[in-house]
Amino acid sequence: MASNTASSSSSSSSSLVLAGKVAFVTGGSRGIGAAIVRRLARDGAAVAFSYSSAAAQADELVRAVQAEGGRAFALKIDSADADALKAGIDQAAKHFGGRIDILVNNAGVLHLGPVDQLTLADFDHTIAVNVRAVFVAIQAALAHMGTGGRIVNISSTNAERMPFAGGSVYAMSKSALTGLVQGLSRDLGPRGITVNNVQPGPVDTALNPADGPMAATMHGFMAIGRHGHADEIAGMVAYLASPEAAFVTGAGLNIDGGFAA
Repeated sequence: MASNTASSSSSSSSSLVLAGKVAFVTGGSRGIGAAIVRRLARDGAAVAFSYSSAAAQADELVRAVQAEGGRAFALKIDSADADALKAGIDQAAKHFGGRIDILVNNAGVLHLGPVDQLTLADFDHTIAVNVRAVFVAIQAALAHMGTGGRIVNISSTNAERMPFAGGSVYAMSKSALTGLVQGLSRDLGPRGITVNNVQPGPVDTALNPADGPMAATMHGFMAIGRHGHADEIAGMVAYLASPEAAFVTGAGLNIDGGFAA
């Protein structure tokens, strides 16, 4: 388990919208997750994040946050391991003063293929990371979350539209988050906690590059024919984590260039 910390500095300035808040981001070492970590830290939050294998990238991200005056804490966790995930969230809460104000469930896996070729192991792994881990993390974070808490799940536009073959299990896992969030909004609303899904379309990352073999096909489905940028997704997450979004809950918010339009 790797961890890094930095002392409080300019990021705790009262002028920052998330000053004094504590966030936990799963799958935060690279891509969309790293952009979310950086944005929440720039907005004033102390950010703990998990990573499964990219230790060097996780350490570099902590250093980058610290260099900008922020606070970060990295934990090596396999999101498919429910006990490890719960323990990591408990550890992060303890490290940052006993609470979690913002939970971002970003970790996810993608198994593609014809339904008769996908294995049961592929199916189980998809459910374990994309669905069960979200539920586990929410339960764990709620033990440390008070009124005004924010829960944001990184879902996918494929929860609403899967226009090509091979994505059935992935789309199912993201659709499951729709029902989970709608139900949880009823459970958590009386506690002053919001819960929402952010549903990106194609985003330019190492795993889905803007010049990749599927890019032209995906752009053909979109009203804005380009990949999104990780910072654009992070901006929507930051809005949902902010006081301005106190009246938004139970929602699935597409940020997909019109993919699902």
